[in-house]
Amino acid sequence: MRAPGVIAAMLAASGPALAEMRVIEGTITRVSDGDTVWMQPDGGKRAPIKLRLQGIDAPERCQAWGEQSRAALAARVLQRRVAVSVRSKDDYGRALGTLTLDGEDINAWMVGHGHAWSARWHRSVGIYGTQEQSARASRKGLFAQQDAIEPRHFRKSHGSCEPS
Repeated sequence: MRAPGVIAAMLAASGPALAEMRVIEGTITRVSDGDTVWMQPDGGKRAPIKLRLQGIDAPERCQAWGEQSRAALAARVLQRRVAVSVRSKDDYGRALGTLTLDGEDINAWMVGHGHAWSARWHRSVGIYGTQEQSARASRKGLFAQQDAIEPRHFRKSHGSCEPS
């Protein structure tokens, strides 16, 4: 993994928009679902951070492929040291960002292996649209299911998986 100073220098050289991004390194301690993890920042004195993987939408836990998605992410990152490029927070207070393991974009990995959709915005296929197209063509993971429902549509029809 690159040293934090190297990552910061690369971000600064990339331009002002990327330079505002915060990079945090630490260990993944919990995987809630296919797009939400908990990370203990290095140093151990800071509280764990709840992170929502930006640019992807994984099935809900109570939805078809939800547990497979969560298990795939856990197998890949649980108890591993990662870097997170945090851009902002979502409406639930979770940090939004890109999870990187040994230089690999895990958000892209989840979509490319058929464990999540590329998050759409209006008519855009999203940042991971190419990975989704490839996973669909190869019928990987959830894309092998004929009746796979995007989580945003599932939530509209079924509500939250969380008990009231």
